[in-house]
Amino acid sequence: MQPESVANYLEDKSLLVTGATGFIAKLFVEKVLRIQPKVKKLYLLVRAADHVSAKRRVETEVMQTEVFKVLEEKCQGNFPSYFWDKVCPLAGDVTFEDLGIQDDKLKETLWDEINVIVHVAANTDFNERYDTALGINTFAVKHISAFAMRCPKLKMLLHISTAYVTPDNQGVMLEQPLSAVKALDIEAEMALVQEKLKELTDNKASEYTVRLSMKNLGVRRAQTFGWSNTYTFTKAMGEMLSYDLRRHLPLVILRPTIVTSTWKEPFPGYIEGVRTADAFITGYGMGHLKFATADVTTILDLVPGDLVVNAMLTIIASSYNESSAFIYQISSSTRNPITIGKMADEAYKYFLRNPCIGSDGRIIEVDEPYFMTTMTGFHIYMVIRNKLPLQVLRLLGVLHSSARNQYNRLNRQYEHAVRLVKANEPYTFFHGRFDDANMQKLASSLAETDKKLIAFDTKSIDWETYLRDIHIPGIFKYGIKSDKKTKKVMEARSQVAASNYV
Repeated sequence: MQPESVANYLEDKSLLVTGATGFIAKLFVEKVLRIQPKVKKLYLLVRAADHVSAKRRVETEVMQTEVFKVLEEKCQGNFPSYFWDKVCPLAGDVTFEDLGIQDDKLKETLWDEINVIVHVAANTDFNERYDTALGINTFAVKHISAFAMRCPKLKMLLHISTAYVTPDNQGVMLEQPLSAVKALDIEAEMALVQEKLKELTDNKASEYTVRLSMKNLGVRRAQTFGWSNTYTFTKAMGEMLSYDLRRHLPLVILRPTIVTSTWKEPFPGYIEGVRTADAFITGYGMGHLKFATADVTTILDLVPGDLVVNAMLTIIASSYNESSAFIYQISSSTRNPITIGKMADEAYKYFLRNPCIGSDGRIIEVDEPYFMTTMTGFHIYMVIRNKLPLQVLRLLGVLHSSARNQYNRLNRQYEHAVRLVKANEPYTFFHGRFDDANMQKLASSLAETDKKLIAFDTKSIDWETYLRDIHIPGIFKYGIKSDKKTKKVMEARSQVAASNYV
């Protein structure tokens, strides 16, 4: 079935968007407002105590961000009034029933009016606390589904997942539901978390110990069932919950791969924070990264954020049909692959021409990227370069408190680096590709007017040009400054391979 013109479909529709302050959600809201001024309402769910706080968050973290500058110019001074006429902030939390919305009259209004729910909210930290990740990535799906069942006018619940929900890392990953996992009881996982938290509380554990215990628990549980990290495991369980509820809902799942800066819209290079592969680029360019641990032949499945949004809009406009596909993957690895080695080469050429400037004002010169191509080699290096000297400090710490404090600090950094490398291993040594046949079939059915307006074909991207002229400059222009915590995060991640702790 040919999708209705995307802009036409959005006319007079009311949409509920979760995770509204996130990168993809903001791009989505901006595009809807830009291509369809007659959209009825965009309800944006944000964590906040009340409506006033929610509106303040939407104003400062959504409306006033640079992603809306093109729309602001288009509105010629009327942007604030246009924005607030269409956008309604909602104070809530997806980890609670009824999405944490307290006002009963407001809930009745939403249930009666909502046509499309776009569930984007997620925690993307690979090794987040297990309790936190379960709440947002898994059980939020249960809450959003229950909320959706109360909406008689609902045309679609679009759930944004990740292509990496599969525990496999070789071969072709199809646009299919996850296979059942023997002995995995999702409700029991939450009970296990509650039991562990009670045990820690009874033992008067410090906040640091609680946080570390919850992180370690997430990794152990993920690996027990075949996943590599807490993020993909909890997202996979979220999908599993959604399958169970699908018979009651017009559910569609979109699985993006590695989301990067915008290719074209609303302007090239926009991104927020330092994401996944960008940690290598920033750490390398700023001189923090001495080497990286990866197989240079590994394909990086990159997808610019605006193409993800265009895919979302196309899926929404296609309307729900029980006989059609309900899982789509948007990817580049099958039809337009780029390897880690190629990305590193482009980064090297970029920083030769555009070197970073250090805090002391000096130019930071980069050498050709060096890769530790096996995990065994990485661990041997870390033992020789860091672990052995740390043991000396540990012995000295018996005699001197200053040495003991230094040991504790450096040992935490060492363990953090090892955890990060292990967390990234499934991606830096990934040998699979993601099929996008359903997505391409849908793309081919687009109306001619939408093939340019809502294009999302990754095959047309020239990666060399995109990385050199758009993505890498965008990381430094928008990504680093968009988040006050990004510099600290970036420096921590760049230590994954720098390892100069002792």
